[in-house]
Amino acid sequence: MEQAMFAGGCFWCMVTPFEELPGIHGIVSGYAGGTVENPTYEQVKTGTTGHYEVVQITFDPEVFPYEKLLELFWPQIDPTDDGGQFQDRGSQYRTAVFYYNENQRLAALASKEQVASSGRFEGPVVTEILPAPVFYRAEEYHQDYHKKNPKHYKEDREQSGRDTFISKHW
Repeated sequence: MEQAMFAGGCFWCMVTPFEELPGIHGIVSGYAGGTVENPTYEQVKTGTTGHYEVVQITFDPEVFPYEKLLELFWPQIDPTDDGGQFQDRGSQYRTAVFYYNENQRLAALASKEQVASSGRFEGPVVTEILPAPVFYRAEEYHQDYHKKNPKHYKEDREQSGRDTFISKHW
């Protein structure tokens, strides 16, 4: 098993694209990249901790290669927006691919270049490729939020503009 970590704005919206696929053994919402140890959602949402909202994925690379995770990641985000994602604004909603080893780093850089040269976007691709920092699991009510609170999740996602952007650009 390996791990992958992605920041794509609101972590609630970053779970569903990866779940229930062969070779994916777990998806955990959390925080990473900041200066506060064991942060809470209340702290992270202020944008002052330096943490990103992230998903950490445990996967079997023999069944579901890392490159396929990257192929799923990019179409979930606006890679040209460095101020957050869609309606979610602030540093905690920035995008990033966090790598755990050299193979992941190289694959992430290659995939970023592929997106940048695709002609899909007018602006530069600003999503960062960074070494994986310490991961902090988010509070339990954030785990599988879309299943626990489907009505609110659906409303929030519709209002966010994420799906409109995805339809237009991907």
